[in-house]
Amino acid sequence: MNEQEWLNYALAQMHTGQWFGWKKEDDNGNIIPNDQRMTYANIKIIKDGATIPSEADVNAKIQELKDAEQTAIDKKASGKQKLKDLGLDDAEIKALIG
Repeated sequence: MNEQEWLNYALAQMHTGQWFGWKKEDDNGNIIPNDQRMTYANIKIIKDGATIPSEADVNAKIQELKDAEQTAIDKKASGKQKLKDLGLDDAEIKALIG
């Protein structure tokens, strides 16, 4: 995932439902190009009662999600290696876990 996708994913995890969107114009009324809209500065609330988390909280959530993804990757690799150590070949491992 790129950084914009991580930001979107983290924000989606921080409140229930679709609570945020992205500004289309800056404070001066200038159009924000689509490829520049997905930034912390351009978050807008679209659900009553939701609040924008601090940038530090968002960055911490992004890191938490990245760490969880890396842990899953590492565990899958470790599991595959353990199966190889037990004598399974790549075809057998693929048949078991894809």
